[in-house]
Amino acid sequence: MTQVETDVAIVGAGPVGLFAVFECGMLSIRSVVIDALEEIGGQCTALYPEKPIYDIPAYPRIEAGQLVAQLELQIAPFRAMRLLGCRVEALSGEAGRFSLRTDRGERVQAKAIIVAAGAGAFGPNRPPVDRLHEYEAAGSVQYYVRRRDDLRGKRVVIGGGGDSAVDWALALKDIAQVSVVHRRHKFRAAPESVAQLDRAAERGEIEMVIPYQLRALRGSGGLLEAVEVATVRGEIRHIPADVLLPFFGLANDLGPIAAWGLDLRLHHLRVDPATCATNIPGVFAIGDVATYPGKLKLILQGFAEAAVAAHAIYPIVHPGQALHFEYSTTKGLPSV
Repeated sequence: MTQVETDVAIVGAGPVGLFAVFECGMLSIRSVVIDALEEIGGQCTALYPEKPIYDIPAYPRIEAGQLVAQLELQIAPFRAMRLLGCRVEALSGEAGRFSLRTDRGERVQAKAIIVAAGAGAFGPNRPPVDRLHEYEAAGSVQYYVRRRDDLRGKRVVIGGGGDSAVDWALALKDIAQVSVVHRRHKFRAAPESVAQLDRAAERGEIEMVIPYQLRALRGSGGLLEAVEVATVRGEIRHIPADVLLPFFGLANDLGPIAAWGLDLRLHHLRVDPATCATNIPGVFAIGDVATYPGKLKLILQGFAEAAVAAHAIYPIVHPGQALHFEYSTTKGLPSV
């Protein structure tokens, strides 16, 4: 059984959890990162490593996987231990002496906890069509695009009307034959992305199949030949296809974290925005899992919350020591 002693246990190794390692390190606070996935990066790594992100300061455009790689370089000097491929099962103790236990049996002693678990463990919402598993096993139905170039020259049908559906339609239109199936004309994606989608459709670069919903998959041996769609009036179309990308959101589950006694609001943890503290002293929440009035679900806001939480944790880790905050340009990187 692994026994680990640290200052802060960070639950979640997505971009915000990784940046929390940096912010804690800048205050000479040691940290350990725990994540259920086998690699760091959260959804950016597991779901869309090649998806472009446009709202990271100083990066007009950066792919999700590249962002994770840059964060890994940034936190490298602090040598934070990583416990990957395991889930936190139990929390006990109090501020200054918490104990976490994972499903593999590791025990982590920490003075404070930062929950940066996004919306918890995630999996795709699957479309209700027959023989779905058969097509999933053959790779004809995919919920994540790990490599954009794998779809080059394919006939791709995208289902959904959110950011993932719109972003991938735009990302694939130059290398694949793309059709977008949505039940209504209004999309839930970023307005500028929707405007780009409309312009691409007008140019004939993307086929818009509206208002239709997925009805069935046609093919044999798991190899897709067409996607059958229908309107609410029963009008049916068959769209030739090699691959179906259904983007109907993720089913999220906080798992054992939901049983810790935290103030839970619709799968999110309520925090004080001034400190990112939860209702349990010594436990903080940042990123998408945290909620408060005016909260924006942006990576950059999660980065700011990581800094706020680290400063709030400092007196727990270093009681009685005044924090003389300095800018990184003058302070440099401390050793932890």
